[in-house]
Amino acid sequence: MDHQSPEYLHTLIEAVRLAFEEGRTHIADPAMEAVPVERLLSREHAEALRARIDPRRSTIGGSVMPSSDTVYLSVVDGEGNACSFINSNYDGVGTGIVPKDCGFPLQNRGFGFVWSEGHPNSVGPSKRPYHTIMPAMVTDPDGNLFASFGVMGGYHQPQGHLQVLANLIDHRLDPQRAVDAPRFSIHSDPPGGAVHIEDSVPAKTMAALAHMGHVVVPATGADRIRPFGRGQVIVRDPETGVLWGGSDPRGDGAAVAY
Repeated sequence: MDHQSPEYLHTLIEAVRLAFEEGRTHIADPAMEAVPVERLLSREHAEALRARIDPRRSTIGGSVMPSSDTVYLSVVDGEGNACSFINSNYDGVGTGIVPKDCGFPLQNRGFGFVWSEGHPNSVGPSKRPYHTIMPAMVTDPDGNLFASFGVMGGYHQPQGHLQVLANLIDHRLDPQRAVDAPRFSIHSDPPGGAVHIEDSVPAKTMAALAHMGHVVVPATGADRIRPFGRGQVIVRDPETGVLWGGSDPRGDGAAVAY
């Protein structure tokens, strides 16, 4: 299935909505709450979620929280050792609190807590909040490095990860094409979980998605800078050890060899 077809994008969009619905319900500090990890990752649960996706119509509602900015880097050496690293103060300059003589502000990831009493992710002492920091690595079935990658962008991060990884594995795009490819992003503006889609996606695809019931917001020019994240990818050939890097044109990063 073409990576810009309405059927493919519809499936990914609905899957992302379901994933955020699950995340808002269950993700919490496992040291403080009984998070049902095995059930959430089980094939049976995945099948139940998949059954909720109507291939013809958008039926999964909801939006995500506002996004903010982050810094990501990926490094791989000639032996296949990798570092996938992400750093974020979250919103603005974080808390605005600078520890004495340190020269950096503390983060304000506590924003990710829920204020509903009894919720697994409710605010509380010594708890870690639901957050979007997710540097990624992918290995092959033998445990060898396939890719080290990350896509910044607040609550776009898991959405960007899904799309870039699908481009690499399902559509066999090289790393640069995988991050170049147009993306969609579900976020909270406007309310109701509109799907923002980069305007390099064909207009007929956007029209088909709208016909399926998605609220489609085309993004062009400066509107493409923030919502769709910025990614970096390094793929390693397991036979030759050759490294192939890609850097997102939406940001100011670079793929550099040393």
